[in-house]
Amino acid sequence: MMKFAHLFFSDKPDLKWELCRQMGIKYAIAKLAPDLTGREPIWNIDSFAAAKKTFSSHGLELIGLEGDQFDMTRIKLGLPGREEDAEHYRQMLRNMAELGVTTLCYNFMQTGWFRTSTDIRERGGAVVTGFDMKDAAKLPTKDYAPVDAATIWKNYEWFINEVIPTAEEVGVNMGLHPDDPPVRTLQGIDRIFTDTDAIRRALSLSDSPAHGLTFCQGTYITMGADIPKVVPLWKDRIRFVHIRDVAGNAEHFHETFHDNGPNDIPSLVKLYAENTPDIIIRSDHVPTMAGEDNSRPSYAMNGNLFGIGYIKGILDTLKVEYE
Repeated sequence: MMKFAHLFFSDKPDLKWELCRQMGIKYAIAKLAPDLTGREPIWNIDSFAAAKKTFSSHGLELIGLEGDQFDMTRIKLGLPGREEDAEHYRQMLRNMAELGVTTLCYNFMQTGWFRTSTDIRERGGAVVTGFDMKDAAKLPTKDYAPVDAATIWKNYEWFINEVIPTAEEVGVNMGLHPDDPPVRTLQGIDRIFTDTDAIRRALSLSDSPAHGLTFCQGTYITMGADIPKVVPLWKDRIRFVHIRDVAGNAEHFHETFHDNGPNDIPSLVKLYAENTPDIIIRSDHVPTMAGEDNSRPSYAMNGNLFGIGYIKGILDTLKVEYE
């Protein structure tokens, strides 16, 4: 049975928590990095347990983590000290298992989730994010640049060898998020998970059941993936699906409402239901709507009220079981 979750940035309750419960959302995915929570990193079991208790006390079950839970620079760039960080990562995985938080959406983007515009007007004046490679090319290089793709691949393989055995041992599912946007380089640092061949290569590094995918629908759309083809091929590796729509291609795109983009979202939801019926799903990147500030682009709540209701309507129409 699908689990419908929502993403929370930190463990500090606000209006979003109440609205999610009112919409029938009972599962939480969270980013619990110290700069968001004000707590110790979650390799500290007491810090992690306190966060989980907060979700539980507000009627939400924390079932997964998403994003970098602490600074991953040394791991992603192969810098001195990465062995210490890998042990912290392994301890985080052990803590996840102990607390019953069994899914981890992770990425290997040193330049992160990236947009060049955060104020593009969509339907009715709602505000969405977008990306243009020509604008990105004008930006200054990042610290540590240049870093080539071969180096990133080498570091990723090291990371998988270091952490997947622990994830498998304790029963945590790790889901690789593709690079968003899926372009070859940003600010002097190459990106490697930009097409389906790269995802296949990543999966080939380990056949452990702990080594899976986060299927970020919008990113796979912008990379030009044949989604009806790859979802059945990877159905045993997909652990988590992000549902959003986007218009354009990897080098130039903008995001849309779930019902206002070029892609057939109901057919894609049906595809996931038929091939990956036991995954976690959530509404992803939404417009900032009237009356909201745009301080966290793509994650304002009114757009998610729409997105969650839209996806639930599709699931109900298809008679897909979810909770």
